[in-house]
Amino acid sequence: MSEQPLPGGFVNHPVRVGDTVRRRGGRRREFVHQVLTHFERHGWSGAPRLLGVDEQGREILAFVAGHVPWRSPTGDGVDSDASLAAVARLVRRFHDLTEGTPLAGDQEVVCHNDLSPRNTVYRDDGAGPCPVAFLDWDLAAPGARLHDVAHMCWQYLDLGPTVVDLPEAARRLRLLCDSYGLADRTRVLDTVLWWQDRCWRGIEAGADTGDAAMVRLRDAGAVSSVRAAHDWVAAHRTELSAALL
Repeated sequence: MSEQPLPGGFVNHPVRVGDTVRRRGGRRREFVHQVLTHFERHGWSGAPRLLGVDEQGREILAFVAGHVPWRSPTGDGVDSDASLAAVARLVRRFHDLTEGTPLAGDQEVVCHNDLSPRNTVYRDDGAGPCPVAFLDWDLAAPGARLHDVAHMCWQYLDLGPTVVDLPEAARRLRLLCDSYGLADRTRVLDTVLWWQDRCWRGIEAGADTGDAAMVRLRDAGAVSSVRAAHDWVAAHRTELSAALL
């Protein structure tokens, strides 16, 4: 059966084979497999189902049909209020499913740690695109709910210099936190800035050591883009934070 390369895949080179996806697992593959199995055991369909490992040592995952907005992460209707609220509720659901489990260890929950429209499958039931599953769980690890919520706010609102309406961005920031049900919002913007700083420094450091995936990301302009986003959030932190009070 032929292999069809899927968009993205800077690190794990995913391909579609029939109704499955084959991809290289990350360093935490065993833990990720436990997380995916946990979701399946609890009947949660918001992540790909793990089917096994192929003869090349690649993960075999069930293909999740739908639209992944790789080229236009804030277009195609995926950034409507209804869609954003649904994303937040989907995040809350898997957090709640892992709270208090051995997978979460001594942390609050298991975090995805790379939530973004490009890692989200959407389907349109006639009322507009709605998120149905999150992809690429390679960075999943025990952590604080706030970590995923802040990353979600950064990525799904594209917080950075491309924002043209600051009050609207602030309103939608509150929408995401309200829809998730985040109680303490005092550190949301601090954590967005932490993520952005960690992201560009991680890409830079990885590229400097010759990591091929990080080199490709740096060459694609990821470092300068994330640094610009960090500067923008820092400059508008007061206005954004006020919306969360």
